[in-house]
Amino acid sequence: MTELGLFPLAMVLLPTELAPLHIFEERYKELIGECVSRDEEFGLVYADDDGMREIGTRAGVVEVLAQFEDGRLDVLVEGRERFRLLELTSGRSYSTGAVSPVVDGDDPAELASVERALALFDRLRQLSGSDVDVPDANPGQLSYVLAGRVELALEAKLELIEQISERVRLDRVCELLEGALATVERQRLAAERAATNGRVDLGS
Repeated sequence: MTELGLFPLAMVLLPTELAPLHIFEERYKELIGECVSRDEEFGLVYADDDGMREIGTRAGVVEVLAQFEDGRLDVLVEGRERFRLLELTSGRSYSTGAVSPVVDGDDPAELASVERALALFDRLRQLSGSDVDVPDANPGQLSYVLAGRVELALEAKLELIEQISERVRLDRVCELLEGALATVERQRLAAERAATNGRVDLGS
């Protein structure tokens, strides 16, 4: 059990995911400033009107994108290990909590699911015209590597960080990728119909 500085936000950061953050509150300028100067991590945890969720993600600042005269920061952070928030602690201007690691069980993804997930992602990448590549992933993190490169609903991302089976997680990512593919294909078809006013071009 360790104590970790917490940044409660209405967002979910998946392990391996990169996300930009704009830091403007004094307490979080202090937190992020300390993390940058000491090369330490902070905990990003989803929070809403019901409070903070139990599962969060350690985040590391990989780049300071901009620093303003009033102390505001634009930073790029990377999701790392997940943690379970055991209790909130006090003593700092920003939120802190006692946390313990969240570790996957011994339930790896099946090869067929791995191949299916990679094929779906590649198809989605081609249809959307994206140049995002899939880097080499640790065997237990392919689900996060793929999910972190697609726009997903908060509920889906919460589901993924709470899941401790890579087999179940990757199967779920396949379902999400199939849904994203169907959306992109509908949008492309609608754009093609709009370009022709819904009529078939018979030529001159």
